[in-house]
Amino acid sequence: MSEQKEEMEEVEVIHSWSAPRSLSTCLMYSFAQRDDMELLDEPLYPFFLRTTGIDRPYKEELLSKMESDGNKIVKEVIFGPGRKKYRFCKHIAKERLYGLPNDLMKKGKHFILIRNPIDILPSFDKVVPPTFLELGLADLVSIYNELRELGRAPPVIDAADLKRDPAATLRGLCDDLEIPFQDAMLKWEAGPKPVDGIWAPWWYQSVHKSTGFQQSKKHPVPFPFSLYELLEQSLPLYNSLRRHVKQTSSLIKSSLPPPDLPVPANEKLLAWVGDEILPRESAKVSVFDSVVQGGDSVWEGLRVYSGKIFKLDEHLDRLFDSAKALAFINVPTREEVKEAIFTTLIRNGMFDNAHIRLSLTRGKKVTSGMSPAFNLYGCTLIVLPEWKPPVYDNTHGITLVTATTRRNSPNNLDSKIHHNNLLNNILAKIEGNNANADDAIMLDKDGYVSETNATNIFLVKKGHILTPHADYCLPGITRATVMDLVVKEQLVLVERRISLSEFHTADEVWTTGTMGELTPVVKIDGRIIGTGQGLITMLPADSLCLCVRI
Repeated sequence: MSEQKEEMEEVEVIHSWSAPRSLSTCLMYSFAQRDDMELLDEPLYPFFLRTTGIDRPYKEELLSKMESDGNKIVKEVIFGPGRKKYRFCKHIAKERLYGLPNDLMKKGKHFILIRNPIDILPSFDKVVPPTFLELGLADLVSIYNELRELGRAPPVIDAADLKRDPAATLRGLCDDLEIPFQDAMLKWEAGPKPVDGIWAPWWYQSVHKSTGFQQSKKHPVPFPFSLYELLEQSLPLYNSLRRHVKQTSSLIKSSLPPPDLPVPANEKLLAWVGDEILPRESAKVSVFDSVVQGGDSVWEGLRVYSGKIFKLDEHLDRLFDSAKALAFINVPTREEVKEAIFTTLIRNGMFDNAHIRLSLTRGKKVTSGMSPAFNLYGCTLIVLPEWKPPVYDNTHGITLVTATTRRNSPNNLDSKIHHNNLLNNILAKIEGNNANADDAIMLDKDGYVSETNATNIFLVKKGHILTPHADYCLPGITRATVMDLVVKEQLVLVERRISLSEFHTADEVWTTGTMGELTPVVKIDGRIIGTGQGLITMLPADSLCLCVRI
């Protein structure tokens, strides 16, 4: 006995936290193949059963053979001495009850294993009926948050990634745990294992047939729709943890790595969708929404200056006119839209240098299809605020090229309807991007300049200010403001058809729009505009801010 004690030494504990049916036993078998690891299968289970009084077919045998005192489990079983360097403890999240020693979370290395509840629930009720508490995803979120508050945010791995590319996923996990990866972790023999808990005959029949992390079947089993509400409750919790999964290999997911945001502060923002305010990653519309089904939506861009919204009433006039032109019904009132805008800005603390993408969709459909007759839920209002400086270089100016894509004719789709179906503009923008220009000029069907893919356009020639008729282009609100200022300053304003060559030979060109404000153009199709110095004609900047206070 004394010789055995001499062989025992302090071990480093690795805690695996998961919900039931999440490949946690497969993962335990994987770690059992290591030559430096000993295993404990759910050491907290006896304490859980004794404390909760929950009945199980094996409860009496389990309590007679395993330690059920919470303090002793943590201090003597989990953190007691061992014969190997590491001890892997498989924990089910719901088994962590109040009253366990703090050392359980403060000591050892922790990680969380998650699995999509749509994959868990079909097989869950083989032993017990599935419930929100049995699923344990809320407990997993609590564990993650508690460890993060302790300054020990745990790695999170997904069972789907383990199946898709076990080698890369396990290598990444071992790196996070600061232990060497061993190839032996990828395979094991079929059948019961010495590390199995007493409950194995009830729960482990399938996993005993396995010899490794097997690829998911090509076609999943049908989902039991009696559990639909439970799935709705559980998925947000799974997704909140899924965001913390590290991309370990391009084989695991084909998606690109997360990009850097133009304004990092926008990583955390609140957006209005429908009738509620949601965090950025949760701000989504239904797949049945008309904006998804057919781009069937209208929108406005709003800019915030010093606690005021530029020309809010004019923008709302155009929003409601566009909705009426498209025969929207059950449209929110003007005051309801304003309240949503103001509430969203205040919640975000956005009172200056901010931009709002305001959208009003025809709403959600009862079934997929084109007909507005399917829209029986009312319109969907979206208020998307961002910290956003002007999108163009308004100091040094921008360059433009002429796109081959022509601006929509009113014969096809009237540009005075400010709709979300922007493919016409996007195709022109692609041409601009390919030419390394800031934007692209779009011509009408007769070859006259209409606007750019995103803004209205003006030129100055011999002291006269010209802009194209709004026959094909959107009559912009910033455009109208500038035109009013030109008249107010007693400058000559001409609105007519303008050919491309007139822009090439202009003394000065600028664009207007809420997103970019008033932007000088220094080059079009390789031709320097005027002196190439940008804006020369001066308009009173303070007059541009006709705003509504938040």
